[in-house]
Amino acid sequence: MSTVSLLCLMLAASPTPASDKGDPRPAIAAVIDDWHKAASEADEARYFGHFTADAVFLGTDATERWTRDAFRAWAKPFFARGKAWSFRAVSRNITLSKEGTVAWFDEALDTPNMGPSRGSGVLVKEGGSWKIAQYNLSIPIPNALMPEFKGRIDAYLKQPQAPAQSEPAKTR
Repeated sequence: MSTVSLLCLMLAASPTPASDKGDPRPAIAAVIDDWHKAASEADEARYFGHFTADAVFLGTDATERWTRDAFRAWAKPFFARGKAWSFRAVSRNITLSKEGTVAWFDEALDTPNMGPSRGSGVLVKEGGSWKIAQYNLSIPIPNALMPEFKGRIDAYLKQPQAPAQSEPAKTR
């Protein structure tokens, strides 16, 4: 066997570093899918275990900017009743940083309570795991309906506000 052949064989058989093991997008998608599944199964520990300690959740209301812990306090009664919410990704795009340690995504969602929705977020690699650092839930409004919704929102904001719903402390 020639030296070149032996060298090629050794390189082919040598272990690949973790950073070169291929596309991490399937693993990232699995984290997001499991996160959504944990909510539908009311598995609070699993759901919030997918967040970083300093994660932020942005809800559909303009006032909803929650730290992970504040969001967990607000969501606790939903998980306690046996079902939090059900989001199912219809499509998803995932982009990675050059270093492969940060990923951002957007997803079209099917939800029974809000209808078609959109989520976007950022995941970071902590140790060997992907964790959600930020998630933004929104309801896309068709451009043709925007004038009507803008008018309704403007009118709503001019009214004296109804008593606050039970919401967690929010961060600004």
